[in-house]
Amino acid sequence: MTVTLEVAEGVGTLRLDRPPMNALDVATQDRLKELAEEATRRDDVRAVVIYGGERVFAAGADIKEMQEMDHTAMVLRARALQDSFTAVARIPKPVVAAITGYALGGGCELALCADYRIAAENAKLGQPEILLGLVPGAGGTQRLPRLIGPSKAKDLIFTGRQVKADEALALGLVDRVVPAAEVYEQAHAWAAKLAQGPAIALRAAKESVDTGLETDIDTGLAVERNWFAGLFATEDRARGMRSFVEEGPGKAKFL
Repeated sequence: MTVTLEVAEGVGTLRLDRPPMNALDVATQDRLKELAEEATRRDDVRAVVIYGGERVFAAGADIKEMQEMDHTAMVLRARALQDSFTAVARIPKPVVAAITGYALGGGCELALCADYRIAAENAKLGQPEILLGLVPGAGGTQRLPRLIGPSKAKDLIFTGRQVKADEALALGLVDRVVPAAEVYEQAHAWAAKLAQGPAIALRAAKESVDTGLETDIDTGLAVERNWFAGLFATEDRARGMRSFVEEGPGKAKFL
C-alpha cells in the first residue's frame, strides 16, 4: 500500500510509503482519500498525523505519469486530485503534518491541508509547478494565500522556488522547526495531547475557523454561534465546567 493508516493512543498516522520520494501518483491520491475518509469515520481516531517517513514528506506528483496524460485525461482527473486533498483538509479532527526532507508541489499542498505543520531543520517546501509550465492543481493557489497571504504566496507560485525550513517558518508556511530526528515524535505528541480533549468541541472549533475563512464574517459568526450554543448539550461541556468549578482550570478529563 502506498498510504497506510496506523492508530495508537487515539492518534491516526497517515503514512505515505512510496519510495524513494513518495511521488503522489493517481493510486496514491485515491488511497489517501480513502484513508482520510476512514480517519474521519473512526471513533478511535481523535487526531491525525500526516507523515512521509524519516527522509522525505512528498516530493510532488508523479511527473512521468502526468506526462502521459493529455488535456482530456486531466480534465477527467483534476477533480479527483483535488478531492483527495480536500478529504484530508476536511477531516473534522486536529491534523498535523510532520515534514521531513522535501515537501514540494503536491507534497506542499498536502501539508497545507493540515491544521499545524512541524518541519525538520533540513526540510524544503515549495510549489514548483510553474517550472513545468503549470500551476498548482491540488489546492495550492487557494490554501497557500489563505495561510501566508497573497503576495508571499504569489512569490512562491510565480518563481517555483524552494524555501528552507527557517524561511518557511518566517513566512508562516510551517509552525515549528525541530531537529529531523524529532519531527514525528513532536507531531505525534501534539496530536496525542489533543486526542485527549473534547472531540466535539474540537470539531466545532475547526469547522468554525475553516468556514469563517471561506465566507463573510456574519456567516462565520452564525456558524460559531450555533456551535457554541449546541455544545451546551454535550457531556464534555458539563464535565469541563464541573471540573473547572470543583478543581480549577485545565484539569477536566474528557475520555
